[in-house]
Amino acid sequence: MIKAVVFDMFETLVTLFEGRTYFHENIAEDLKLPKDKFKEAWHMTEKDRTRGNLTIEEGLEKALMTLGSYEKESVELTAGKRREALSDSFNNIPENSIELLRKLKGKGILTGLISNCYSDEREFIKNSPLYPYFDVAMLSYEQGIGKPEPEIFRRMIKALEVRPDECLYVGDGGSGELFAARDAGMKTVQTLVFHDKAFVPHIPCEILPEFPHVHKQSEILDYLD
Repeated sequence: MIKAVVFDMFETLVTLFEGRTYFHENIAEDLKLPKDKFKEAWHMTEKDRTRGNLTIEEGLEKALMTLGSYEKESVELTAGKRREALSDSFNNIPENSIELLRKLKGKGILTGLISNCYSDEREFIKNSPLYPYFDVAMLSYEQGIGKPEPEIFRRMIKALEVRPDECLYVGDGGSGELFAARDAGMKTVQTLVFHDKAFVPHIPCEILPEFPHVHKQSEILDYLD
């Protein structure tokens, strides 16, 4: 019997593809930099950005310094535009996501969150109306580790005080999370709620035939037994 449901955040409960979007190619365009060169420099900072070693501003500064293009104004501009895009995402959280968490709490089911996130994303997550519903939230920026590292799943299971097989993990599949959750002994479901919103090259994960799928938030309730 399922006693806890652990969620991914982006493309599971909220989508980055709502309203204004702002990815590496948009930063490169704003700063008049070659997209491929900026992408390489930006991605070199990703692990440090997700593990709490660099704030979003520090990550941008490091990437731009690598390219010999650092200016304080460039960091302020692009960090600000990222926050504007995140604002669109978190101002348009589907009511179905909140309702799902509300129903789980009503059924006495524990809820957890494991999210790979940067400093700016962490701010929005913790200030969102979703956050109070989580019994345990593990954000990579705070934990110093992230998906698909096994340790973050072990920490979650321990914090929830449930057995792995009493825990359902729900995610879109990005960062190898579903395979890692399954290896940790959790039951797993791939959510496709926001799958059609993503666009190349930013599709977080393809449809994985290895896992059951849900297309609506309410369908997750069918996996509690």
